[in-house]
Amino acid sequence: MALLSRKPFGRARDDVTSVETDQYIDLGSMHFEGEGSADGRDLIKVAEIYRYEDINTITQPVYDGAVVIIDYAPIANDTDTLRRITSELKAVARDTNGDVAAIGNDFIVISPSGIRIDRNKIRGGFR
Repeated sequence: MALLSRKPFGRARDDVTSVETDQYIDLGSMHFEGEGSADGRDLIKVAEIYRYEDINTITQPVYDGAVVIIDYAPIANDTDTLRRITSELKAVARDTNGDVAAIGNDFIVISPSGIRIDRNKIRGGFR
């Protein structure tokens, strides 16, 4: 009966080393060999756009080879500005031989040459 009261793979409390709560690993500050590149390639950047004038800052990484995911929720109700921004993003995709697509109601993805955006959703088991 003594065997049933113990977990087969568990450890006794005395065997477990405790970790102090102020110790942590900041994964954002860790860099690994071969991770990303200095010229912006192999990166996915996330941006928010608040006005049309922000478009140059947001699209520059695409010219440098990065994929940019743009959150346009702050201007979603301003159809004129959104139309101008969408037109500009299409021009950037054409210039870079890349691709651009809307995701849901608040995001646009723009990619550089060599990266195409699949418009088919991957769906889980529940619908």
